[in-house]
Amino acid sequence: MKLIAGVDIGNSTTEVAIADIEKELNFLSSSIVRTTGIKGTVENVVGVYNALKEACSNIKVDISQLHAICINEATPVIGDVAMETITQTVITESTMIGHNPDTPGGLGLGIGRTIFIDEIDYVSSTEEVICVIPKSVDFETAARRLNLAFKKGIKVQGAIVQGDDGVLISNRLERKIPIVDEVTHIDRIPMGMVSAVEVAAPGETIKVLSNPYGLATIFNLTPEETKHIIPISRALIGNRSAVVIRTPEGEVKERVIPAGKIILYGTGEKRVAIEEGSEKIIKALKEVWPLKDASGEPGTNVGGMMERVRQVMSELTGQSQGDIKIQDILPVDTFVPQRVQGGLAGEFALENAVALAAMVKTNKLPMENIAAKLQKETGVKVIIGGVEANMAVLGALTTPGTAKPLVILDLGGGSTDSAYINRDGAVKSIHHAGAGEMVTMLINSELGLEDYNLAEEIKKYPMARVESLFNIRYEDGTVCFFQQPLPSNLFARNVVVKGEEMIPIPTRHSLEKIKTIRREAKRKVFITNVIRALEDVAPFNNIRGIEFVVLVGGSALDFEIPEMISDELSRYGIVCGRGNIRGALGPRNAVATGLVISYYNSLRSSKNE
Repeated sequence: MKLIAGVDIGNSTTEVAIADIEKELNFLSSSIVRTTGIKGTVENVVGVYNALKEACSNIKVDISQLHAICINEATPVIGDVAMETITQTVITESTMIGHNPDTPGGLGLGIGRTIFIDEIDYVSSTEEVICVIPKSVDFETAARRLNLAFKKGIKVQGAIVQGDDGVLISNRLERKIPIVDEVTHIDRIPMGMVSAVEVAAPGETIKVLSNPYGLATIFNLTPEETKHIIPISRALIGNRSAVVIRTPEGEVKERVIPAGKIILYGTGEKRVAIEEGSEKIIKALKEVWPLKDASGEPGTNVGGMMERVRQVMSELTGQSQGDIKIQDILPVDTFVPQRVQGGLAGEFALENAVALAAMVKTNKLPMENIAAKLQKETGVKVIIGGVEANMAVLGALTTPGTAKPLVILDLGGGSTDSAYINRDGAVKSIHHAGAGEMVTMLINSELGLEDYNLAEEIKKYPMARVESLFNIRYEDGTVCFFQQPLPSNLFARNVVVKGEEMIPIPTRHSLEKIKTIRREAKRKVFITNVIRALEDVAPFNNIRGIEFVVLVGGSALDFEIPEMISDELSRYGIVCGRGNIRGALGPRNAVATGLVISYYNSLRSSKNE
């Protein structure tokens, strides 16, 4: 036997294909493991060795028995280290609570001056007040003192409670008032200030405090002041309860952190403000394409982000920061939770932001270092093969029913690669920043999860609502019943259904909202990149000149991304579907398979010569 191994080092996974080429090309084994380290660095060798070991064990041979190992040219692009959210943060002159507690009490809108419940006996009967109740006062005592105040004619318009006793207090009151509870930092509430408390009926949302003009009416704001409270009203949209308190003038000041401008260098130079959004950035990118480098304004968020990209890559490759060039970026409009200045219960408000994925090109290929280290550890000759996308084309052509000409879209973790092969076998390829890992980042950010692994599960698997201990309703409306009761901690929760496992999603967002965020994240990243890629590789730059597209790579396994891309490309009359590498492996292993085929073809052509 003459065994050849093809190794595809990706952003997320490392894949191996092994074939015997002694007489003819005969594939014997394959494997897949997590990539170790950042793609294109010597840390990848550990993952490569593990993948080779697994593939060899499948056919009961040792790594040392391999004739050669072919690895892909993985170095020119590294997309996963550069994903960072850039936003402009505005802090407004107000304190607010809008955390949607589980147990608000009462109903309606109450406006008055904030006082501690201990001061209630000393309040004038002509003054309207909002009562602040700390945890040290139990619900029965609070209810009794409020009822006494009502009898004395004191105008208690609402209450702010530290504990979760809103309903218990409300049920004992002779007159219903709006009560917001679960206010952790009740000691931060400024006393003697005008405050508004609103609680909506079950199943409804607040209407006055989520309206900037409603807030302007309550607090007698000028048009200029009304502009500043828009972030507050926007943050409260969809809440069942909320409190807004006007702070003493100057206590909380407005502060703006500039997002800055991104500077694109290509056929010309373009400067685009991040606040203008992704559409304007992509338009500017097309005007200077192909991109030679990008940077950001010094002293801004985007400037710091670009420098961090260069610093990380410089440390990993041993090159100077000046030699690190950014060859592509993908901007995506998104929302990020920002902690509210002056908030009393850890409140967050969603703010507009632009997420950026950057693809980095280095001046020299660190693949030579990887090849040298791998050869030393295995004792097997290591060859650096062709460009990823070109190799993926060769692998994709092993899909039954495919033939030249065609386009492959390699949907990976960090980048979206595309290649077009014509009838003569000539290949044109392109790499674009942004893929599966950026989708995960957007989901994690917009849902405020702070749990990358959970965001990854939300991306990859369908969700459901646990309606009872014996049934769930999937996001598409279908119902599934169980003979044994589900764990009680899943009751009335949204869950990710991962095979037999159900993973609870710790967020107050509705199932429909989570589904919308997930699908929008995939659409913004993959549809945008697919169109960009096809415009670059299509004959005469005309997408309608393409007939067949084959999807390969890890993200092609996703349960909805291929259908999204297929629907989009159907508008251009393009036939699109998942690849089935070697008729058995689905969309996986295209590059690794292509590397082996490329080696076999070159060996055969040299013999013929």
